Amino acid sequence: MRWSVDVARVAGITVRLHITFLLLLAWIAMANYFAGGVSAAVGALAFIAGIFGSVLLHELGHALAARRYGIRTADITLLPIGGVARLERLPERPAEELVVALAGPLVNVVIAAVLYSGLVLSGRSNALTGFGLVEGNLWAQLLFTNLWLALFNLVPAFPMDGGRVLRAVLAARMGFARATQAASVVGQGFAFLFVLIGFFVNPMLIFIGLFIYLGAASEASTAQLQDFAGSMPVAGVMVTDVRALYRETPLADAVEALLRGSQREFPIVDGAGRVAGLLCREDMIRALRVFGPEVPVSQVMQSGVPMVHPSEMLHRVFPRMMAGQYSALPVVDSGGFLVGLLTRDNLAEVIMVHSAMEDRRRGWGKPDGTRIR
Repeated sequence: MRWSVDVARVAGITVRLHITFLLLLAWIAMANYFAGGVSAAVGALAFIAGIFGSVLLHELGHALAARRYGIRTADITLLPIGGVARLERLPERPAEELVVALAGPLVNVVIAAVLYSGLVLSGRSNALTGFGLVEGNLWAQLLFTNLWLALFNLVPAFPMDGGRVLRAVLAARMGFARATQAASVVGQGFAFLFVLIGFFVNPMLIFIGLFIYLGAASEASTAQLQDFAGSMPVAGVMVTDVRALYRETPLADAVEALLRGSQREFPIVDGAGRVAGLLCREDMIRALRVFGPEVPVSQVMQSGVPMVHPSEMLHRVFPRMMAGQYSALPVVDSGGFLVGLLTRDNLAEVIMVHSAMEDRRRGWGKPDGTRIR
């Protein structure tokens, strides 16, 4: 996530702080300092640190539960409105998503139970009375906060944890894509409710509502893409009208081919016609500055680019394309000979066409966008 800084690495997962979180800490410290001095500022910062420590443990609960199913977590980012664990992929089975979704709130329940036990052992006969979210004993405040985090996250407002629980339950009956669409509608309904309540109660709910609305829409689009990718082979979307360049071709010829046509990525082949690498527009511009136009393309091409087979399904190819940030992947036959090119631009066009056809199938075909009945 942009505007974030790395602060730690826990269980092999990078923990990041968004710059807005640091600004929040500075504002809280200053506001409490002017209101009550150094002790007030320190107390407020300790409380905020405790909250976000709980949020971090919540997100680690998701991450470690996902690791159980072979899903790695790239990083966890702490924001003023909570935390985000970026999983490399979503759980494939509804039962797995259910476990991963519930793991976070369960961590908060465990934290609350530990704090409650500690308060009782320290002499408080009833640790749940005489305190509030913004006053009282620090440990009691954190107990209350963790209970609130567990309950709030279980609200079925997709893509919050409760919404993911709802999707997992629905997916067991209607499939992942339809379940995501249904959960997204519910989530966007809660988003409008949060925004409305936020105007009268707490402005923070407005930001949470907007976050939920945008997240639900994004997840719905992603689910539609995954459903499409799970049923479409590479052969159905690859570009077949592709010009290849030989290893010894001067960079000047590659630049001329770039300028005279619409192709932006060029497979590089050896004398036998087997793919040896890939040369993209950005590679050409960089190489022109460093080496000049006479260098052979074999010296500036991307080597080790993953090759894909026409019969492979798109959902198996996407991770390889995204992991290496490739703008295109060569499509080869069993002998390693070029048969096409899978490009991000062409994929985007195919997905837009597919989305338009899906809208027509659902009845959203009138020019004014109204539903056809």
